[in-house]
Amino acid sequence: MDRRYPVGKFAYQPSITPASRAADIETIGRLPRELRAAVEQAGEARLDTPYRDGGWTVRQVVHHVADSHINAYVRFKLIVTETSPVLKPYEEARWAELEDGRRGDPAVSLGILDGLHVRWHYLLTRLPAEAFARTGHHPERGDITLDWLLQLYAWHGRHHTGHVNLVAAD
Repeated sequence: MDRRYPVGKFAYQPSITPASRAADIETIGRLPRELRAAVEQAGEARLDTPYRDGGWTVRQVVHHVADSHINAYVRFKLIVTETSPVLKPYEEARWAELEDGRRGDPAVSLGILDGLHVRWHYLLTRLPAEAFARTGHHPERGDITLDWLLQLYAWHGRHHTGHVNLVAAD
């Protein structure tokens, strides 16, 4: 297994059904519980253990997921409320190296994810199906739909939970 991609690389599935969209929405809803369980399994003593040589530590992964999903939630709301908004990228690797990412208490980011994902899941379960065809423009990825973004972030949560699970299994 490639430790960089414990659940495989992201691959957009254009054949979207109500059931596949609902499954991705439920994945968003479950992420905080699943990530917290993985962190607890890894244990306090392993928070500063990287999931692979040259990779982020468990602590950095948790903070990265919070940073990333805060940005994702904002992107979702922009796409729902504006016409083809420009979605700002950010330097995620540099964010992970900031002091709060390298040394901060992961419980803080897990708490952020709890509240954030309740709001996000609530929004997603109440959007009409046609809203998922709305688009935003990402300077590095081009025009993307809300469905694409939903699949990406459902994968993203599983991806990084997989990283923490690797440390827990070692």
